[in-house]
Amino acid sequence: QVQLVESGGGSVQAGGSLRLSCATSAYTWTTYYIAWFRQAPGKEREGVAGFDNKGSLRYGNSVKGRFTVSQDNAKNTLYLEMNSLKPEDTAMYYCAAKEKLKYGLSWSNIYDYDYWGQGTQVTVSS
Repeated sequence: QVQLVESGGGSVQAGGSLRLSCATSAYTWTTYYIAWFRQAPGKEREGVAGFDNKGSLRYGNSVKGRFTVSQDNAKNTLYLEMNSLKPEDTAMYYCAAKEKLKYGLSWSNIYDYDYWGQGTQVTVSS
């Protein structure tokens, strides 16, 4: 069973930073690509960062230069370092998993992902 557990959300002022974590199992880590998505109230879920079919890391246009993905293979954990946060970054942040062997339409296509975490809330105040 694939489980994804997000943590690290919270409330910060604009310009601040947060680091989110997505912890999973060793099996999931080796079998699936893990991506970050977010969803603000009344808006569609959008891709924040993820891996394309070639395994290259991609970022959403709205977070390029501010957010960085890193990973700890020993802990089977993917991180999302968020800097220079803006009020428009306020959303529920999710990590999601898609099989590495499955060809997807796009790293940010939510329908390519088979498993989702419960989400962690990020609130940025102005």
